[in-house]
Formats: sequence, C-alpha cells, structure tokens
Amino acid sequence: MNKLRELSNRVREILQAKGVEEYSFELRQIEKKELNTENTAFSLYRTVFDDEISVDVLVDGRLGSSSGSDLTDEGIEKTVENALQGAASGMADAANSIAEKQAEEVFISGTQEADMELFYTRLSELLSTVEREYPQIKVLQLIADHTKTHRLYANSNGTLFESYDGLYSVMMEYAGNDGEKTTGLSYGGASTHELTKPLIELGAFRKNLEDAVASLNLTSFEGKFEGTVIFTPDCLGMFLFMLSNNYLMSQVVMDGTSQWLDRVGEQVSSDKVTFSLKAEDERLVETEPYTADGYKAENVPVIEKGILKNQILSLYAAKKTGRPVTKNTSRSLVMEPGDKTLSEMIASVKRGLIVGGFSGGRPGVSGDFSGVAKNSFYIEDGKIKGAVNETMINGNLAKVFQNVTAVSKELCLDGSSALPYLQTEGIVISGK
Repeated sequence: MNKLRELSNRVREILQAKGVEEYSFELRQIEKKELNTENTAFSLYRTVFDDEISVDVLVDGRLGSSSGSDLTDEGIEKTVENALQGAASGMADAANSIAEKQAEEVFISGTQEADMELFYTRLSELLSTVEREYPQIKVLQLIADHTKTHRLYANSNGTLFESYDGLYSVMMEYAGNDGEKTTGLSYGGASTHELTKPLIELGAFRKNLEDAVASLNLTSFEGKFEGTVIFTPDCLGMFLFMLSNNYLMSQVVMDGTSQWLDRVGEQVSSDKVTFSLKAEDERLVETEPYTADGYKAENVPVIEKGILKNQILSLYAAKKTGRPVTKNTSRSLVMEPGDKTLSEMIASVKRGLIVGGFSGGRPGVSGDFSGVAKNSFYIEDGKIKGAVNETMINGNLAKVFQNVTAVSKELCLDGSSALPYLQTEGIVISGK
C-alpha cells in the first residue's frame, strides 16, 4: 500500500472542494534511526517518525503557502485553509505561477532499510581509530543516523514526482587536548549510501583531525600584509555560497544589485574555476531529484573555465525578470579539480594562510568581506609555521575567484559536495 499516493488523492479532493484550481503540494514521511554518543560512550538509540505536508495555492495571482505535520483529513484541511488565508491577504503578482507539467517519475536512491548493526560497528570503529591514531583528540559527541525519506510532489498542471531515499549520516564534535593545551571545538561530518568502508575515510575526517592536533601548537605574526590564501574544501564551500548569494541568486537579480547582473556568457573568474550544481553525480549522495518549484532537477553549470553560464533563479524570479528558471535548487556543489597537489600549492606560497573556516558578516553589495579566519595555519617561504588564531582576512568575493592561481588535484567528498583546495592572491591578512 502506498500511503502517500492515497493521501495525495485526498489533498486534491480537499483543494478541489474549496475551488482551488492552481496549486502544488508535497507530502513527506520520514523515519530516522539515531545512534548518539557522549564522550565516546553510546548514550542514545531511538527511531523517530515524522509526517509533513506543505501546500501552495494560487488564487487570482495571489500566492498562499502553509505547512504542517498532521496528515489526517482534519490536518490536511487545516493546512489548505491556512494557505488560502495567506493567498487572501497577499498581493496579486503576475510572476506567481505553478510550474508546467513534467513527466511523471519515481526516483530511488540509497539504502531503504538500515543495517543498524553494521552502522554501530562502523561508528565504534571510527571512535576506536580516533583514540588509537589521534590520542590528542577528545571526541565530545558523535551524532549519527540513518534517514529514510518517502516524498511525493504534485501540482495542478499534472506533475507527479515520487522519491525514496535512504542515507547514513555522521557528525563528530571534538577538540584537541594535550595536558594544559586545548583547542576550540571542531566539527566534521559526512554522509553515505553504503557502509562498505571505514567512516574515517569519508569526507575530510582525517585531514580535519590532523589539523586539530596541529592547532595545539600556535604561532603568531604581527602586522598586516597582502598575501596568498589557500581555502580548504569546507571553507571554499562557504565562499561559493557567499558568491552565489551576492551575485547569482534570485533576490540580487530581481533587485538589480548583482554586479554580475548581465554577465552570463562572460568571463567572471579565473579560467581555473569550474563549478556546478549537481542533480546526478556518482561522487554525491545528497542530491535533489526535483526542485522546490516542481521541475525535474538537472545538472546546472554555474561557472565553466571562468565563464558565467547560469544564474540561480527560482520560477518566481525567472518570471519576474524574464530570465531562465534554474532547474536545481540544491546545495550539491561540485568544483572540478586542478593540476596541483596541496603540497605543491603550499610550497609555492611566499607568505599567507591556509584558511579552514570564516566568521564574518554577510558581504556588502560590492562583495567586500571582512572577518576572522578560523582553523587556520600561517605559511612562510613555502612552509607551514603553525596554527594561528585571532587572524583577520579582508578581500572581495569576485576578486577571490578572479585571482585564483591554483586548484588542487585532491577533492573532499563528504556526500553533499565535491570540492578541492583553492589558492588565491591579494587577500589582506592581519595578525595580532
């Protein structure tokens, strides 16, 4: 019995009974099996079930949205009624619309039934490996789960998408600890469809643990200089999202503040930069089969050898601006690797930083940013001198990607993205 198919028929009946002709909705059933530890001792094993519904209605050009967790007739009717009330109080806008019909499709990915015994074994193995190989690391918490998700999307134009996904995820909270020396908290995570290899080999677990140990020995430098920065894959992901928000996403295109507003087809970055939003990629396990707007998701090239290929626009933004809709609303980023190893990149740096994280406010319209470099290491004459803290970096988002001098061969594959190390010039670095 397919409960969501039956429920979708009931949602349509309720919408039609209320005279709604244009609509979309999504139903979700989620089963999450959790295994958590406190200080390396397993402290929680539970299974949690969640039901979710979200409804959009379009009435005379006015859009109303509502969501809830009650999939009974009463709950569905209340969610629909709340969406209708939202539409009644909204403003009519010709850009509000429902996506055209897509071919019906069922998407299946991952392991639908969890092997929790093997998962427990792999998690225990991870903790034992950290204890044995990284004795200066104190694991504070491990949060792990297998999430099975069944989703169904439908709209009034006849689209029907259904997806089944099963995913193992693990997140570890830890710190370096060596007698009186300690580091700040660090986090590492990854997701996978299979448990065929040790979890420590996923994502950047090993590299991040090594960096946490190295961070126990701090160095420092004084003054301010313009130098080289090597962004780790984790930090590069942050900067790619900031770049997208500042120059490519719906809001900045609609309000005209994007400095790349009319630059599709033009060179906007170094030709070493190629990145995409992926719907299908064998290196990823966290992708979307269909978009929030109701399109089958596609692989979308964003920048290709420095050329801007696509902006990242919702259906509403596309209608509002007369530009193409982007058929990918995920955060599944892939940047293609380069031709240098990380060691070669470090050896080429006269003076600079490896930056593992960034803490700062949202960049302004110009793209200028300023903040604290986290989990960072000082480089001088091609050698890492040690970890640094309270170090500021300042620069411009566009110039970060225009001034790229190297991209690493190595890629970090954490399940949700595939990202290299990226080396760029012209960042202002300020020590104590």
